[in-house]
Amino acid sequence: MKIVTRILIASLILGITSFVLIQVPSIQDRIMLSVVSGMATASDSLPKEDALSAAVCGSRSPIPSPGRAETCVLVKAGDDIFIVDIGDGSASNLRSWNIDYGEIDAVLLTHLHSDHIADLPGLHQAAWILGGRSDKLKVFGPEGVSQVTNGIEMAYGLDYKFRNEHHGNAIAPKEYAGFDTYEIDLNNPVIFNNGYLKITAFKVVHEPIEPALGFKFEYKGRSLVITGDTSYTQSVIDNSLNVDVLFHEAQANHMVDVLQNFANENGAPLRAKVMADIKTYHTTLIEAAEISNKANVKQLVFYHLTPAPRNYLTEIIFVRGVDEIRENWMLAEDGSLIILPANSEKIILSNM
Repeated sequence: MKIVTRILIASLILGITSFVLIQVPSIQDRIMLSVVSGMATASDSLPKEDALSAAVCGSRSPIPSPGRAETCVLVKAGDDIFIVDIGDGSASNLRSWNIDYGEIDAVLLTHLHSDHIADLPGLHQAAWILGGRSDKLKVFGPEGVSQVTNGIEMAYGLDYKFRNEHHGNAIAPKEYAGFDTYEIDLNNPVIFNNGYLKITAFKVVHEPIEPALGFKFEYKGRSLVITGDTSYTQSVIDNSLNVDVLFHEAQANHMVDVLQNFANENGAPLRAKVMADIKTYHTTLIEAAEISNKANVKQLVFYHLTPAPRNYLTEIIFVRGVDEIRENWMLAEDGSLIILPANSEKIILSNM
């Protein structure tokens, strides 16, 4: 009993002493310096081994879900880094993982819906200011992508000017403000090939969005496909044959039905109409599982989750029936990380 009392007294004294000390400005400054030093020396969370890796920087659709950003997947192949879609909140995830924006080779946009492009201005700013870049940020996308990047450049034109005048060319080089934009021609679908990494675009069905794209990455014997938004389509099967990992969008229509009925019953017909509309151009989890089986995919990852689960119970409801169709699947979260070591058969499931 005496020992417990002494421990409690010692803890109380320690607590009071700590509280008093952190009121002292010199102590506060020392703590602040320690925090800044830790942030400055922290490395990014990406794998250092030679591999084809993919980190989910945004796992949800436009329907809000706490702790999840809108659609985004970072792909790293050796030293090359690409961002596939960049929805709201995803750039903050990349920053929290200490990703060096200056090392991003390009942004690839599957289509031009807002939840796939919303953070493009912020990503550009972070890559430009102190990014150490020697070129503009490259953006590849479907027909119409130039309208998006030109619009951002117009909206941020004064910002570019002000920051350059304030900080100078060393920090905000005016010649590298803005984008280097490429509209993808599906008659020439290979958009990147350096002898080790090959990226191929292909068309998916997301009508009335035309065209909408998926992307296939191949690197040193490893491969992955990212579908973007699509309904059930043969092109995904054709381009995913025998790949290591398929990132496929996933919509739980049985949950969307509940949202639609609730909206109708509670005087929100326009919201109900939206719920009815989205069922016409997305893929259910069961359909995505069947696609991955037909393509002989080794690992299926559900992403762009609609509506993204908020807790364990809604997750159970969301994935209802998948186990009866498919083995080797996972539900993406923000930070889900897949590592495919080069020239190997291993598939490592991890987290940022």
